[in-house]
This record gives sequence, structure tokens and C-alpha cells, in this order.
Amino acid sequence: MKSQLLESLMKARAARTPVALATNLHSGQQALIFAGETTGELCLDIDMIAAAGEAIARDRATTLATPMGEVFVQVFNPPPRLVIVGAVHIALPLARMGALAGYAVTLIDPRSGFAGSQTFADYEVLGDWPDEALERVAPDPRTAIVTLTHDPKLDDPALASALRSGAFYVGALGSRKTHTARLARLKAQGFADHELERIRGPVGLDIGAESPAEIAVSILAEMTAVRRGRAAP
Repeated sequence: MKSQLLESLMKARAARTPVALATNLHSGQQALIFAGETTGELCLDIDMIAAAGEAIARDRATTLATPMGEVFVQVFNPPPRLVIVGAVHIALPLARMGALAGYAVTLIDPRSGFAGSQTFADYEVLGDWPDEALERVAPDPRTAIVTLTHDPKLDDPALASALRSGAFYVGALGSRKTHTARLARLKAQGFADHELERIRGPVGLDIGAESPAEIAVSILAEMTAVRRGRAAP
């Protein structure tokens, strides 16, 4: 790989920008493919760029048959992130399962008595107020946000920030009654119905989960379904 392409690739990864590297397996020519633009010596037509974009979306490498020979498209996506608001009993199994599924896990809880536990020592822990912490996190389309506290003083600011972000998944723990009240509060803050529909609440797939671990399974399953385009809108 030429130094200029390598430098661009490293910058993209540092900035958490999804990018793909296309290499012609016959000529060795290469190009980087970003959203809406390409750079490098390998010429790509519209169909090839679209196919590379699909590979980025699927998070999976692919090989394209072209008149110039086979082109291998290698995807360099930033790792997905799971942001958990509330160091409650469900947070630990969800953090562990999320990490096993490849997510970089961040826990947000300004209550030191909760988040300060050594139980969460393996994860990034932010003790700021949720909206301030999420501003630092800067959620992007590869970020999932789940609120677990049941406390409107913590969950509502987090959800408001999440709805203003590009997070691919926003979930909130609580009963249907709790969720209805939550939506009413957020609507009073100016959020439209179509924005509030982004919140998965009660969070998780309906699998009859009861224990913290089972609830974590249901949440991660729903996150996966949304991320892979298998969940109902």
C-alpha cells in the first residue's frame, strides 16, 4: 500500500470513519472508499462503489468481478460501541455480553456508589451527568445506547442526547406504563413522534426474560437485529 493511502486509512480509523480498501488482485492498484468519495489510483465505477458501500454496511469483506479483474474489498469499520446508562444489576451481564459480541463498552453513572464498583473495572466508566458524558462519547451510527436506571433525572437527559445523535440503537428499560410516561416527558421537551419512535421501550425482544442475564440477552438480541437490519422498524 502506498504511504499516502496508508496515512488516509490510519486517519479514518482514528476518526472512527468507516472505510473500505479496494485492491485489484491482478494489477495491485488500490483505492480507499469512503461514503460518497474515493481516493487512490484504482478507478471504480458507480456499481463498484455501491457494492463497496454495501460491504461496509454489512461489515463484511467481498470480492467483485470486474472487466479489469477481481477486486477485493476489505472493510475497516470502527468497532461498535455499547453505552450503558446506569450501573444497575442488569448492567454487568449486558456489559459482559456486549464485550463478547465485539462492542467497546462504556458505562455512564454519576452515582459513585454505583459506578465506582470494581465490578466494572474492565470497562470505560464515566461519572459525568449522562447528557454531558454522551457529548464526550459522541455517538455515531455504530453506537448503541441503553438506559437502565428507571430514574427520569438520569434516563431522560441520556435519551434526549441519544435522540439527537446518530446512534443506531436507543433502548430504555421499564414497563409499558413507565415508557408511556417517559415518551410524554420527552414530547414535552419538543421531540416529535417520529423521533420518539427510535426508542426501543420496553427495551429488548419479548422472550419472557426475567433474570438480569435473560434481560441482557433480550437487549443484545434486539441490538443485533437492528444492527443487521432484521428488526421491525
